[in-house]
Amino acid sequence: MIEYYTKRPLNRPPIHPGEILCEDVLSALGISISEAARKSGISRQQLHRVLSCTHPITTEMTLSIGKFAGNSHGLWLRMQQAYDLWYAQQ
Repeated sequence: MIEYYTKRPLNRPPIHPGEILCEDVLSALGISISEAARKSGISRQQLHRVLSCTHPITTEMTLSIGKFAGNSHGLWLRMQQAYDLWYAQQ
């Protein structure tokens, strides 16, 4: 088997976790923002702000989103930290 190595472009910003949540998780589940907010225990307005990439995912929200999405809260926290750190360095 051949291994392919790729290098992440250093000048490209990380994707906001809200975009990943919207494009990958919610679209795969086929549910609305209101239903996702209800199931995850996050207010619809706050979830909408995160999905529109205007607000960060808070530490408390990572617990709910991780449980709702069926993965680790640490994944969402690391995505948000990488996003914040990249913009702080610019």
